[in-house]
Amino acid sequence: MVQSKVGLNVRSGPRLADRVQSRLAHRQPVSVTCRVRGQQIVGSIRTTTTWVRLTSGGYASDAFLSWTTRRAATPSCSALAVPAGTAVVNLPFPLNVRSGPATSHAIVSTVTGSLRPLCQAWSQAVNGNPVWYQLGVRRFVTAAFVRWPNGQPRLRWCGAAAPSTPASNQAFLASVIGPAQASARKWKVPASVTIAQAILESGWGRSPLAVTEHNLFGMKCFGDPGAVALGCTTYATRECAASRCYSTRDSFRAYRRVGDSFEDHGRALARLPYYKTAMRYAATPNRFALELQRAGYATAPAYAAHLVGVMRDFNLYRYDLRPLA
Repeated sequence: MVQSKVGLNVRSGPRLADRVQSRLAHRQPVSVTCRVRGQQIVGSIRTTTTWVRLTSGGYASDAFLSWTTRRAATPSCSALAVPAGTAVVNLPFPLNVRSGPATSHAIVSTVTGSLRPLCQAWSQAVNGNPVWYQLGVRRFVTAAFVRWPNGQPRLRWCGAAAPSTPASNQAFLASVIGPAQASARKWKVPASVTIAQAILESGWGRSPLAVTEHNLFGMKCFGDPGAVALGCTTYATRECAASRCYSTRDSFRAYRRVGDSFEDHGRALARLPYYKTAMRYAATPNRFALELQRAGYATAPAYAAHLVGVMRDFNLYRYDLRPLA
């Protein structure tokens, strides 16, 4: 019921700047469809940013409405109107659409209400959120002010190759020999070890992380995707501490293509100080694997033994670039 002796304006949107469509009288009963966040209003009943959409059409501020039922019973307008896979602008005013994924890019338009992102990009953080959504050609909005009423789908990273599953173990092995040898030439990491790691950590290229994010080595983000990856995606994983292993969730790097995964892997082993000792044994793959485990590369207690077993079972040493001891 309206509680305003001068009446209450019904507007085309949840702001005082929106057009007045009609006017409600003091004590007039109203029927509402849903609620939405809008401009904060100081009213006779409360101070609030909540507006209601009326069954008859238009929006009225909840600051002047008294309720005969519990306030929480009114559903969110976005939950009613937005289909699965659609996001909504979580602001009481239009959100800027820019020509690129950062505030330094030009504003090309604005958007209100619902939107359907095509992909996501990792760029300038806005309110602590580094993700931007691409809506079309040269059309980006920050994810900081976007909400997914029905749950966020797993969006691909802009520019990433399509998900791909190897047809067989042999096909997977054939596809990784070249990238592993390229990493060996550039970063001096033994190709035999790199291939064994790819087999073990991606399940022969069939793990969700490998198929969707092209991440064959379980490379984690630790706050950002680094110099090679496109972004960071959360996945379920298992970790081990002492004698106990447990399920958890963590942030993993997502790549444009599989070759970038090998580049980032080799770069990390060659440059990070933890693996300095391992790199001294680049000519002896078995010892290299042992030093990786000692450096804390993986939490599995028998990680080095598993790597050596895979290298021996499939004679991966033949793919090393020079005779190794």
